[in-house]
Amino acid sequence: MAGGALRALSTEAGTAMKLNFNLPHQTLYAEKNVKMVLIPGVEGEYGVTAGHSPLVSELKPGVVQIIHEEGSEPEKYFVSGGFALTHPNSATDISAIEAVLVEDIDGAAVAQHHAEFKKAFEGAAEGSSARAEAQISMGVTAAMASAVGVSL
Repeated sequence: MAGGALRALSTEAGTAMKLNFNLPHQTLYAEKNVKMVLIPGVEGEYGVTAGHSPLVSELKPGVVQIIHEEGSEPEKYFVSGGFALTHPNSATDISAIEAVLVEDIDGAAVAQHHAEFKKAFEGAAEGSSARAEAQISMGVTAAMASAVGVSL
């Protein structure tokens, strides 16, 4: 019976979904009607539209794409990580550590930072926190470089 109630809730939402997109210091979207959101989950990238099944996903560094209307160009934000929660009422909450419009990313600066993190990684002791931090930063800058089409 409970599963039937969930299905009924998810199909009553119509063609728009509500998006909430928050950072620790800023709300980017609050209850915004959108057509679709493409999310970089750690288990794979996926799209969410109205009526999507409830889902909780950890975000990997990558691009969140927000499609406002059918056929429109997506608005793209690079996120370094976080979580996405899709509710049975066609609402999705994205909570990211940080997010920046892809068009605002300086590819040359990303490549420079990646090289610096790689050097720090190679110079850090095996098993050290400095090595782990450099490895994480290399992963984020590599994903950011991919988002803006920069080869490392």
